[in-house]
Amino acid sequence: MSDTQIQPVIQVRNVSKTFGNVRRALIDVSVEIGAGEMVALIGASGSGKSTLIRHIAGLVVADKGGEGGEITVLGERVQSGGKLSRDVAHMRRRLGVIFQQFNLVPRLTVLTNVLAGRLGRMPKWRGTLMQFSHLEKQLAMQALSRVGIEFTARQRASTLSGGQQQRAAIARCLVQESEAILADEPIASLDPASARRVMEILSDINRSEGTAVLVSLHQVEYARRYCKRTIAMRDGRVVFDGPSHDLTTDFLREIYGEASEELILPDAEDFAEAHEQAEKRLIASA
Repeated sequence: MSDTQIQPVIQVRNVSKTFGNVRRALIDVSVEIGAGEMVALIGASGSGKSTLIRHIAGLVVADKGGEGGEITVLGERVQSGGKLSRDVAHMRRRLGVIFQQFNLVPRLTVLTNVLAGRLGRMPKWRGTLMQFSHLEKQLAMQALSRVGIEFTARQRASTLSGGQQQRAAIARCLVQESEAILADEPIASLDPASARRVMEILSDINRSEGTAVLVSLHQVEYARRYCKRTIAMRDGRVVFDGPSHDLTTDFLREIYGEASEELILPDAEDFAEAHEQAEKRLIASA
């Protein structure tokens, strides 16, 4: 291995989190996400997926004490030993975060919501007055065009469908010029067609810009389809970290037991079988 090893884009080391001195949401979690990776984070309800993402984003502080408990994003320390870094605001300007509930302001136009991605990169007085330059508005329109909803720019965000709102949230990350993206169950409340569209957009950003993406998902077939690597959590611990194609239905049942039913859609076994057959055909034709 070279001595000039590339620094991981996201590095979590020995992070634990206890709520109310009773429930352990994270237990000694350590993961790394490299440059250009698109990694799925899966697990049944209560496994710790969202808690981990909120820790990486600096929205939740890990337990104090013990060794480790450190998170670094884009080479900047987010938190360590149960304390947020003083410079965490600077890191947040570089990190795009997409939530399940979109986090748009319903009464504002879609364009203004997307332009909010520039707030961390402009003088506070202009941000307070919501005064955006012509160039910034052009960037926002280009981002909306890229996600396929430029025609909604002048509409109120509240008039958009769920899938369109999530695409607007992704456009906001593009305008923010995010160097890495955290997506916390971005397709959980969407219909299958909208879910596929959102995942395709995230995948395109990952491929085109080389932006690292960590996306938590509730159904494993989306991980298999869009992410080469998957991290699986159960009861606050990482129980698998490897190639997504290794997550067969039988293996998921072995890891999660009855809870595996949450992660497998009715067509998951058919998809897994089709994927396996396609791989065999590629090998045979090589």
